[in-house]
Amino acid sequence: MGPHDLITKEDLEKFRALLLEDIRQIFQGNGTGPVAKKWLKSADVRKLLQISPGTLQNLRINGTLAYTKIGGTMFYRLNDIEKMLNRNPDSGSSTIG
Repeated sequence: MGPHDLITKEDLEKFRALLLEDIRQIFQGNGTGPVAKKWLKSADVRKLLQISPGTLQNLRINGTLAYTKIGGTMFYRLNDIEKMLNRNPDSGSSTIG
């Protein structure tokens, strides 16, 4: 690409789509990589904590549980879940480990 080449909106949209797909593959992995063990999807978090989708949404909204949104998928760091549980020992949630 030379100094006189223009990047179009379509070029940026294609790049974004490719980048998001690469990031999804890294996070989802095959379930055995180090990233797959550190990041959980919403369904996994709900199952782990035995909470409803609405409760998980409330944890996100009020800032109790940090998350990262990639495309349309929410990811939660296992470390953040552990910190939340340690801050709220009487929440009735199950422990991790």
